[in-house]
Amino acid sequence: MNINIDNYLRLNVIDMILVLISTVLICLLAKHFFWPQVLGYFDRRQKLIADEIASGQQAHAEGEAFKQQYAQQLKGAKKEAHEIIEAAKLSAKQEGAQILSKARVDANNAVEKAQRDIEREKMMAEKDIKKEITEVAFLAAEKIVGKELNDEEQKKYIDDFINNAGETPWQG
Repeated sequence: MNINIDNYLRLNVIDMILVLISTVLICLLAKHFFWPQVLGYFDRRQKLIADEIASGQQAHAEGEAFKQQYAQQLKGAKKEAHEIIEAAKLSAKQEGAQILSKARVDANNAVEKAQRDIEREKMMAEKDIKKEITEVAFLAAEKIVGKELNDEEQKKYIDDFINNAGETPWQG
């Protein structure tokens, strides 16, 4: 076996034609039997990628819509919270004013009642004092006159005394 390297490196036209024919046959067979599957795979892959991109864009758009909706809700919630706080402040002011007004009315009523009670007590005290003075005056008159007066005379003297005493000295 004689191996010569020159035989391996030489270019032969027949070999080239045979290699070219076998390559064309392999390509034709591959195109006929495998090319539709390869094209189908690439089409499916292209469609899958396009669907993923579209889905991603749709999800992004939905995310942006949710983000805007959330921002609007947050803005509305802040506004609503501010309105609630302002309403509560106003309500508290009104309630405070009502309580203060009621307290003033109650205090005025208490003062008026106390004044009425004082006037009533003053009048009762004046009556009691008049009665006491009348009794003392009659006791003194009895001692001076030296006799007891009957009810008619006693009543006449009392009325006369009260009419002559008047109201002015008791009010001063």
